[in-house]
Amino acid sequence: MLKRNWRSTVLSLPILMLAGTAFAQQPQASDPIKNLTPVTDAMLRNPPAADWLMWRRAYNGWGYSPLDQINKDNVKNLQPAWTWSLSSGATETTPIVHDGVLFIFNAADKIQALNAATGDLIWEYKRDLPAKLLTDIPNVLAKRNMAIYDDKLITATSDAHVVALDAKTGKVVWDHATADWTKGWRYTGGPFIVNGKVIQGMTGCGNAEPGGCFITGHDIKTGEELWRVNTIAHPGDPNFDTWNGLPMESRFGASAWISGSYDPDQNLVFYGTGQPYPWIAEMRGTLPAKPGAKHSALYSDSTLAINPDTGQLKWHHQHLEDDTWDLDYVYERLLVDLPVNGETRKAVITAGKLGIVEALDRTNGQWLWHKETVPQNVVASIDPKTGEKTINPAAIPHIGSTTVNCPADPGGRTWAATAYSPKTGMLYMPLNAIKLADRSTAWSYRQRAPETTAVLPTGGGLVFSGSWDRWFRAFDDATGKVLWQTRLNNVISAFPISYSVNGKQYVAVAVGGGSTMSKALATLTPEIQNPDGGSVLWVFALPN
Repeated sequence: MLKRNWRSTVLSLPILMLAGTAFAQQPQASDPIKNLTPVTDAMLRNPPAADWLMWRRAYNGWGYSPLDQINKDNVKNLQPAWTWSLSSGATETTPIVHDGVLFIFNAADKIQALNAATGDLIWEYKRDLPAKLLTDIPNVLAKRNMAIYDDKLITATSDAHVVALDAKTGKVVWDHATADWTKGWRYTGGPFIVNGKVIQGMTGCGNAEPGGCFITGHDIKTGEELWRVNTIAHPGDPNFDTWNGLPMESRFGASAWISGSYDPDQNLVFYGTGQPYPWIAEMRGTLPAKPGAKHSALYSDSTLAINPDTGQLKWHHQHLEDDTWDLDYVYERLLVDLPVNGETRKAVITAGKLGIVEALDRTNGQWLWHKETVPQNVVASIDPKTGEKTINPAAIPHIGSTTVNCPADPGGRTWAATAYSPKTGMLYMPLNAIKLADRSTAWSYRQRAPETTAVLPTGGGLVFSGSWDRWFRAFDDATGKVLWQTRLNNVISAFPISYSVNGKQYVAVAVGGGSTMSKALATLTPEIQNPDGGSVLWVFALPN
């Protein structure tokens, strides 16, 4: 366990003594793994407030914790409770917490179970990865999430397997090879569990893998693949002819590298997909359009609604046709019931790299509304009834010519996830909060350093977020006022969570450089320097 000297910008005095006292006085808890209970479907549908059982905590994708022990009045006293050194490398992880046990994914496929109250190691699993993978494509070694169900911890691996570990021991229960990593297939997102099935999206589909990516459903007991949804239209698909006549061997992309959401009432899983490859449409052959040919390149840049039991695609909506800018729509899908024109609609909400928040009816894919949040020159207009976008011709790149596009390919937002608080009715994006009932901007926080973490709203009226310059902050969820902040040892490009053990609330976030997002942002803010190594899990709490 790593102990450091901390200084908070909220407290005027050094808190080393307080932090040291907190470490020294922490009682030695009994091993919580002995009391670990099986995770059930009922628990996943209504997670215990103390736990964080999946990527965005609940099926609705809100990323919201109902815990309120840490609140607007006392957050100024927040201090480190414990830390844990992680494997050096890209760190984009989301801890899983259940019954006082915290599970964490390290770079290069090391998984650890820790006592969530003390940080003590319970068990460790280290995958034996091929040496060529470690040296040649290190950017695939981070995973954004894992899943837990029954007595198993489920993870995707860097060599394109899905693996189940015994949650109490870390021993392998089953190991399923989904694809051949040597051909470019890889996982960077993780699984989630629906109706006893492991659902996992594939990425790496711009590396000359013809036919594009896919989403698979697996048997939780064996790992056997039960169904597969192709994210690029294959022969026999009604949308096969949307690629300007290109054959299958010339169709690439539509990665599904972010985990999904689930609506139990509709029994539908919602996934986003990425851009087609190569990014320039003229290079891949979808432009110029042939006479009478369609060239929207389905199902790239789309929301897919999938039956988790059968893998049947119920509906889709394409947010950006024939993407030629790398402005994908793969990010999280939030499920919120909202008033629209005087009636409550079951919405699925997302925002791609363009920074345009878009709402669809999640029962049928019908367009509801949109709101722009950042300057952009790609979309000239959006049809308010259908959501169809009219593209600015001047923004379309052509081989041998130069265009000025806003945003550039890093996007007006990155994969740092948005979140929703039922307390305020606000959608929190990095830098903004938007009131979903009327789409008004409630508040905005501006700074030079990009926000690089997901946002975490809590029942205590707080929103936690971190930035490229290593600051981790707690905002007032209603006003955006900074109530607490502290500077960590490395860039924060992961997903913060909150959980409780024995009635005590904690806030946890992992840090560590090396992600592809970090490298892109470094070119935009060269004056901000961050360490090469030093991945750490930070866990904060109020003093005893």
